[in-house]
Amino acid sequence: MLAGVFLLCLLSVVQLGSRAQYAPDEVTYLPGMTFKPNYRQWSGYLQARPGKFLHYWFVTSQRDPVKDPLVLWLNGGPGCSSLDGFLSENGPFHVNDNGATLYENTFSWNKIANMLYIESPAGVGFSYSDDQKYATDDDQVADDNYKALQSFFAKFPNFTKNEFFIFGESYGGIYAPTLSLRVATGKASINFKGFAVGNGLSSFDLNDQSLIYFGYYHGLFGEVLWRDLNINCCNQGHCNFYNFTSEACKTQVSVAAGIIYNSGLNVYALYMDCMGRSSSHRSYDRTMSHLFKNSWKHSHTQKISGASVSMSLGEVPPCINSTAQINWLNRGDVRKALHIPDTLPPWDICSDPVGDQYKTLYATMKDVYLKLLSLGLRSLVYNGDTDMACNFLGDQWFVEGLGIKPTTKYQTWIHDDQIAGFYQQFGNITFLTVKGAGHMVPQWAPGPALQMFQAFITNGSY
Repeated sequence: MLAGVFLLCLLSVVQLGSRAQYAPDEVTYLPGMTFKPNYRQWSGYLQARPGKFLHYWFVTSQRDPVKDPLVLWLNGGPGCSSLDGFLSENGPFHVNDNGATLYENTFSWNKIANMLYIESPAGVGFSYSDDQKYATDDDQVADDNYKALQSFFAKFPNFTKNEFFIFGESYGGIYAPTLSLRVATGKASINFKGFAVGNGLSSFDLNDQSLIYFGYYHGLFGEVLWRDLNINCCNQGHCNFYNFTSEACKTQVSVAAGIIYNSGLNVYALYMDCMGRSSSHRSYDRTMSHLFKNSWKHSHTQKISGASVSMSLGEVPPCINSTAQINWLNRGDVRKALHIPDTLPPWDICSDPVGDQYKTLYATMKDVYLKLLSLGLRSLVYNGDTDMACNFLGDQWFVEGLGIKPTTKYQTWIHDDQIAGFYQQFGNITFLTVKGAGHMVPQWAPGPALQMFQAFITNGSY
């Protein structure tokens, strides 16, 4: 009997030890946390290449860390921090408005998965480069993230057997597929099953083209502007709002774009108020110029209803108040608890040095998606349907344009006995909308987002 008890205790210690992982990075205390978490967490650095270090924050699943999937979360920008996803969207806790205390997130994705957040590329958030040179591009970011993943699994080798998924948001629509291709074709031992993109940039042309239709059918333009757009940008029923040669078309698209970007609307959530602290407009200009290659070029010259673009829409993301997260992360005791070097500058939600020097290489992710889907990987493209930065229609056209035969009809999905949105499956890729949500789906529709997340990682029904 005693031998049996001893064996049981020994097995428990072994299992606990297997989950203990990399001790120097473990976070054992967080200022402002008034509750006892039922998960473990680590914060530290992963080496991307010599002199380049990416900050990570890893939290284990609240259900079964040994068996539950491992999910990497990447925010976009380019140049914005994945800690925004952690502290505002799907992390296990968020920061109260006082910037001093934390509260539990009932709909945290670590309820059912181990969640890894990486601040990428170097120069974003607490990530850094020894030489402080932060110019980079899509391929370099994918390579760096892949090497950082290998660094993570070296620290946490037991998780190489867990099913692994990559999620990207916004410009993560570039980050997630390009990294997925490295993981899927690389030699690292990773149990990779699929990737998902939320309100992502999948095609610059389709994002520009669809936004004009989105604006008109959401009542932003009026009939005179819509008539002028059709007269100057359309020929025999085909409209081109993104690759125009006509000066008259360019003028009308610029007026439409100015209404969307520069009139004071919340570009990330059409029906929400524009909030956030006042700041320079340069960060907003840069972010929009990355998302919209054509219409943005001339929109900043327009004045809409007396409002000039010199007006401030707040920090990037525009109209979003990130003051609480910024204040909490820049507390000395918080930085110490997260193992952040004292020499690093203050944390901010987006990095000007990274964004200003970032080079985009891909006009569309179509070829990358087709390669990944041909390998049998699962994919989900989901959109909050009130977002204008990366609107649902452009991503729907993108998925439909992959040329994969639909395997379901376009249909509703349900959360808490209410329609939560619509979805359609095309073999191993699904397009899905989240009703009433904006750019940050887990933040503004947390319950439906968790249900969607669970259905995808378990290969279940929506």
